[in-house]
Amino acid sequence: MDVFLSSAQLLPFIAASVLLTLAPGPDNLLVLGLGMARGRRQGVAFGLGCAAGCLNHTALAALGVGALIVASELAFGALRVAGGVYLVWLGIQAIRHAAPADAGRMAVPADSCARLFRRGLLANAINPKVVLFFLAFLPQFVQAERGDAAWQIVQLGIVFTVQAALVFALIGAFAGALGERLARRPGLSAWLDRAAGGLFLLLGLRLLSGR
Repeated sequence: MDVFLSSAQLLPFIAASVLLTLAPGPDNLLVLGLGMARGRRQGVAFGLGCAAGCLNHTALAALGVGALIVASELAFGALRVAGGVYLVWLGIQAIRHAAPADAGRMAVPADSCARLFRRGLLANAINPKVVLFFLAFLPQFVQAERGDAAWQIVQLGIVFTVQAALVFALIGAFAGALGERLARRPGLSAWLDRAAGGLFLLLGLRLLSGR
C-alpha cells in the first residue's frame, strides 16, 4: 500500500481544485463582498476561515458520514436550514452595524479578524452544498490499487484546503484593497457594508429555498 498520493493523482487534482475554487460561487462571493466592505485583513481572515471549513467536509467524506447526511432527507434538510439561517443572520448583522459615513475602517473592532475567521469557518462547515461537492469530487481522484481510500480522501481534502486558503486569501486581499480605495469617498463605506450584508442575505435565502 502506498502511503502518499502519487504525482499522477496530485497534479490533476490541484489543477482542477484551483479552477473550481476560482469559479464564481458562494464562498468567493462572500469573501469578495466582505473584503470590499471591511478591508484586506478582514477579507483574508474570512477567506481563510472558509478554507478551514473544508477540513470538516474532508473528515465527513473520509468517515462516510457525509454520505449518510445526504442519504437522510431530514439530516440534509436540517443542515440546509441551519446554513441558510446562519448566512441570513450574518447579513442582518452586517447591515445593522454598517459603518457610519464618517467612521471609516477604524470602526471595525480590533478582534474582528479572529471573529471573521470563525464566521467563515462555520459558514462553510455547515453548508450542505459543500458536503455534496466533496462527496462527488474527492473520490474521483482516489486510486483503489493504492489502498486505503479514506486516507487518500484525507490527503486530497488537505491539499484542497491549502489551495483554497491561498486562493481565498488572494481574493480577500484584492477585494480589500479595492474596497479601501472606494471607501475613501464619503459615505461609501457604509454602503459597502450594506452590500456585503445583502449578499449574505441573498445567499442565505437561496440556501433556505433549496436552490
